[in-house]
Amino acid sequence: MIGTGDRDRPPQTRARAATLALLAARAPEATVCPSEVARALAADDAATAHWRDAMPTVHVAVDGLVAEGAIRLSWQGAPLARRRGPYRIARSP
Repeated sequence: MIGTGDRDRPPQTRARAATLALLAARAPEATVCPSEVARALAADDAATAHWRDAMPTVHVAVDGLVAEGAIRLSWQGAPLARRRGPYRIARSP
């Protein structure tokens, strides 16, 4: 699956890698939904019964990437300073 890599890596590390890989595979201005990251993780992990089970891991990974300045968040085109409610993930400028 895209960017999840080695299943022996911690889930948050795989979620970070999947987030960055999904962004890298798109146009520079494109965004991804956190559920896309969760679906990528679930598809690569037989232990994950449903992609929704991976969402908490994705949220933690996203929080870390935001804190590092690696990504930015938005909703309906408006920037978000932090993750809350629905959001989209984009590359940092």
